[in-house]
Amino acid sequence: MKILFVGDVFGAPGRHIVREHLPHVLETHQVDLLVINGENSAGGFGITPSLAEELFDLGAHVITTGNHIWDKREIFGYMTVPADSHERGRRVLRPANYAHGTPGFGVYQGELPNGQAYAVINLQGRVFMSSCDDPFRKADELLSQVTAKVILVDLHAEASSEKVALGWYLDGRVTALLGTHTHIPTADERVLPQGTAYQTDVGMSGSYDSVIGVETELVLQRFLTGMPGKFEAAKGNAKMCAALITCDGATGRASHIQRIMLGE
Repeated sequence: MKILFVGDVFGAPGRHIVREHLPHVLETHQVDLLVINGENSAGGFGITPSLAEELFDLGAHVITTGNHIWDKREIFGYMTVPADSHERGRRVLRPANYAHGTPGFGVYQGELPNGQAYAVINLQGRVFMSSCDDPFRKADELLSQVTAKVILVDLHAEASSEKVALGWYLDGRVTALLGTHTHIPTADERVLPQGTAYQTDVGMSGSYDSVIGVETELVLQRFLTGMPGKFEAAKGNAKMCAALITCDGATGRASHIQRIMLGE
């Protein structure tokens, strides 16, 4: 079984580069399950229902997010659906370790047309991030309820140490743990000893002539002056970053992980 996870889609450049490359990547690698992190798809800050629909139309089975999920208020209602629903709004996830009662859900269990069951879990780290529940214990709680063998975890976190630690903590219990949020692809992809594919950060799908997706001059001015200013998505040198995982659908154990970075 092949799983493709596309890293944080940042603004229009990210959407365009993903739209350009996704069809041939899906076909070439015969991908079965597609998961996209879309939390920055709306100009670099949040996601709207129409942009979620756009990513689903590209073939996404599930869309994960992170700390910018609430930046666009219109997403609230889109994600407010019954727990047992399989409609698109139910398949946009926010971190599962957010406070009880927030819109949406942090885990989705589905089934592919060939009958293969799968689950996607979205978690957020606590180190250098806004307040949320413990992702380690939340993972334990969710895994006690998940019945699928193939399980992908998107850990949206700042600290590499926290991501590495959760990777080891979940080794053998999930198919893949992939980091997002820092927008810089790391070169540490590997399959851990008990069969969990791991990468500290998959990287951003967006402009790399930027500071993590934002216009360089705007970020430099903030560092140089300390003054606030409006950030805008950069436009040049767009690349799609993703991770391709090969796993056994019967056991959920991964056998291979490959980094992908494709430019214009």
